[in-house]
Amino acid sequence: MDTTVADPLVGRVLDGRYRIESRIARGGMATVYVARDIRLDRIIAIKVMHAALAADEDFVARFIGEAKAAAALSHPNVVAVYDQRTDGEHVFLVMEYVAGRNLRDVLNALGRLGPRAALEIMQPVLAALGAAHRAGLVHRDVKPENVLITEDGQAKVADFGLARAESAGKMTKTGLIIGTVGYLAPEQVLSGSADVRSDVYAAGIMLFELLTGELPHRADTALAVAYKHVNEAVPPPSSAVPGLPPQVDALVTDATSHEPARRPSDANQFLAEVAEVYNGLPRDFDQRLEEASHNATAVLESTPPAATRHTAVLDAETRPAEYAPRPTKADRAIGALTGRYVLVAIGAIAAMILGWAVWYQTSGQYDHVPERIVGMKVADARGKLEGGGLDVRVARAVYDDRVRKGQVAKSDPPGGARVAKGQTVTLTPSKGRTPKEVPDVEGKSLDDAKGILQDKGFTIGRTSTNTSQTVAKDKVIGTDPPSGERLSPDEPVNVVLSSGMSMPELVGGNGDSAANRLRSMGLEVNVDKRKVDGKPPNTVVSQNPPQGTGVSRGDEVTIVVTKRDCVVDAGPIQIGCDDGGGGAQNIPVPNMTGRDVDDAVEALEDSGFKVNVTGIGGTVRFQNPSSGEAPRGSTITIVRTP
Repeated sequence: MDTTVADPLVGRVLDGRYRIESRIARGGMATVYVARDIRLDRIIAIKVMHAALAADEDFVARFIGEAKAAAALSHPNVVAVYDQRTDGEHVFLVMEYVAGRNLRDVLNALGRLGPRAALEIMQPVLAALGAAHRAGLVHRDVKPENVLITEDGQAKVADFGLARAESAGKMTKTGLIIGTVGYLAPEQVLSGSADVRSDVYAAGIMLFELLTGELPHRADTALAVAYKHVNEAVPPPSSAVPGLPPQVDALVTDATSHEPARRPSDANQFLAEVAEVYNGLPRDFDQRLEEASHNATAVLESTPPAATRHTAVLDAETRPAEYAPRPTKADRAIGALTGRYVLVAIGAIAAMILGWAVWYQTSGQYDHVPERIVGMKVADARGKLEGGGLDVRVARAVYDDRVRKGQVAKSDPPGGARVAKGQTVTLTPSKGRTPKEVPDVEGKSLDDAKGILQDKGFTIGRTSTNTSQTVAKDKVIGTDPPSGERLSPDEPVNVVLSSGMSMPELVGGNGDSAANRLRSMGLEVNVDKRKVDGKPPNTVVSQNPPQGTGVSRGDEVTIVVTKRDCVVDAGPIQIGCDDGGGGAQNIPVPNMTGRDVDDAVEALEDSGFKVNVTGIGGTVRFQNPSSGEAPRGSTITIVRTP
C-alpha cells in the first residue's frame, strides 16, 4: 500500500501556508515531507515532530531554541532552516528542500570511497560543522544520513542542534543517551555531555566509514557498541583497506582519540588538516590504489589449488580375515600352556589395579604447574599443560617489561603450584613492553629521527616517502603511528619522509587563485601580466617551472597571467573593468596553517588581505577563515603558537 496516501497529513495545509504533498521519510523524532510554500510558491521540506514529543512542553521549548540557533547559520553547505511553526498538535520545522540522496545512499551504492574522494566530500561537511562551531552550535548527530548530496554533487549537512533538543528531553526522563551509537564519542557515552570535539570524533568515525565501508566498532547490541567506543581505540583504516597512506590513518586516529584534548580543537582545525592531506595526494591516487587492489586479487585467483592425493595403508589389524596367517601347531601348544596361568595372571592384574587406584586416590590425580612456565611461548606452554592432563585457558594479553611479546607473562595457578588433573590453568600472554609515547620527529632528517626514536627504545620499521606542502624535501613528515600515540617498543615505528612539493598544474586557471596557492606553498611568486589575444582576462597562460617539477619552500616561480581590460570614458571616471568574471570583491584565501608567522603575514598581505595576529609564538596554529574566498582587503585572523 502507498504510505503517502495513508498518511493523514498529506494534502493538508499547515499554518495556512504550507501544503503537504508527499512523505519523504520517517525517523525516531519526526516525519519529513515535501511541501509547497503557497505564499512564496516554492518547494520546501517540512519536518513534523512526533506527537509524543510535541506534547512535551519542555521539549518544544528546547526545540524552538535550537531551531532558532540553526536558522541563524548561513553557509552553502548547511541545509537552511526557514521557519519554525506550530499548528494545533503539530510542531514543525520549515527547511530547504534538497533534491537528491544522502551520503548513506552513496555508501550503499559504492561500498567505500577512495581516500581522495573521501577527503573531498569531508571538506564541505567539515566546513559546515566549522561554521556551526564558530557560532557556538554543536551538531551532536554527525552521520552519513545527515549529509545530503544535491543533484549537482554538492554536500549539505542537516539537523543542526536537533539532537540536542531530543537528548535533553529524554535524558531527564529516562536516563538514556540519544544519538546514533556508532558515532558517539566516549564522553557522550559516559556522561551524555558533548562539545565541538564530540562532533570531530563523529566526523572521524564517518571518515573511517567512507574509507572502509564499515564502522570501526560493531557488536550485537547498541550497548556493546557504546562499550567499545569507551574501551577500544578506533583502528587505522589501513587495517581494513591496505595501501591507505599513513597521513590518512593519522587523520582518523587523531580525530577519534579517547581524550578530547588530543583531537583537533574543532571542525575548522580538522578541515585544515584534511585539506592538507587531500592536497598532498596525487590526483590519480584513488585509481592507482584500486588498480593495485585488483592486481593483487587477480594474482590470488589465478593460483591453482594444489592437488591432494591420499595413499591407503593396510596394516595387520585392518587386514581382512581371509588374509590373516593360520595358527601353527606350536602356536596352539603355547596357547594351551598359557591358559594354565590365566587365574594367576588375573590375580596379578587385580592387584595392580588395586595398587593404581590407591595411588590415584592419594597422589596420582595431582600434578604441578611447570616451574618455568613464565617466559615460555604460549603454544609450547599450552601443549605441555594439556599433555599433563590439565585444561588451559588463555586470558587477554597484557604488557610486561620483562617478558617478550607472545610469551607467557604469568599463570594462574603460578609455576610450581600443585593442581588436580583436569584443573584449569590460565595463561596470560605478554603484549610486549609497556607502551611509550612516540616522540615528535617532524621536520628532522632521517638520521636524526632514527636517533631520537632509538634513544626512546623504539625500533625503526619501514621508511616511505610522500609529497608535502609544508615539510622540506628529505625531512620527516611524520611517523606511523603518529607522534603522541603510545606504542610498545616491541612494535616498529614507520617513518614517512618528504619528497618535497610538486608544482601544481595552473595553466588555464584563475590568476589570483594560482598566485595564492603558490604562496601558501611557501614559494616566491612572480606574476607576469601580459596582453594575450583570445584568452579571458586574469587567466594563467604559462608557468615556470612546469607542472610536476619538484619545488621547495623559498623557490622562485613565475606565472604569466592575461591582463585585465578596463574601459574608461573621456573624463577622469572609470566606467568599468573586466577582471575575468568574478570582479575583485572575493579572492581565494591561502591556507597558512603550520607556516612561520612572518612568512604567513607577508603571503596574506601579498594576496590582498589585512592580517590580525594573536597569541604567542612563531608558528601559525589556526587561521580564520582557513580556506574558500573572502573580500579583497578583508581581515584574516591567525593564531600563533610556540
